[in-house]
Amino acid sequence: MDFFTLLILAAVGGLILNGQLQAKRIQLLGLYLAPFHIEPLMRNLNEGYMRALGENEPERQDQIWQLLHTSERQLAEQLHQFATALGKVPDEDARASLFAMGLPFAEKLFPQATFDIRAVLQLHAQGISTAVEHSAQPSAKSRARRILAEMYLLQHTCHWFCKSKAVASARLLAQHQTRYESLLDMVCPSTKQAYLRLMQAA
Repeated sequence: MDFFTLLILAAVGGLILNGQLQAKRIQLLGLYLAPFHIEPLMRNLNEGYMRALGENEPERQDQIWQLLHTSERQLAEQLHQFATALGKVPDEDARASLFAMGLPFAEKLFPQATFDIRAVLQLHAQGISTAVEHSAQPSAKSRARRILAEMYLLQHTCHWFCKSKAVASARLLAQHQTRYESLLDMVCPSTKQAYLRLMQAA
């Protein structure tokens, strides 16, 4: 068996193994997410904000904002509950690689280059609560954009944990036409500062 055949077999084996490890992380996150209605609430808010932002009549726009307040508070509350529940995950299962591409066992081979999903989810829960309850934005539109940015960054983190940073950033661009670097400038300054600290190699 020549060198190139071995190389191809090793690459295929690595892809299969990496896929199995990613599926395990997806299953883990899904297990803790299942009791909550976080994803439907985020979809509802995303659609509602888009509708309100595209509404030309101020009166109709205000009605939509008011209807969304209950969903905003429910999302903030459920995210805190989710982050608390996720805190029970063992340390070895809660870490994912900071590398852009998914590599098998990268979090074990390079433990200094990992992030802890438990800590980052606590940060996201606090960031969305801050945007919902204590936003100092000058208008309802600015407030909605801030909450959307916090939600998109949360989604990016979950996709990063389950797959990789590259996959998460590609999904963000495809689904929301937003680049990861630009998104960081749209969230609360306190979220950005704490997020960058948590997502850097130890």
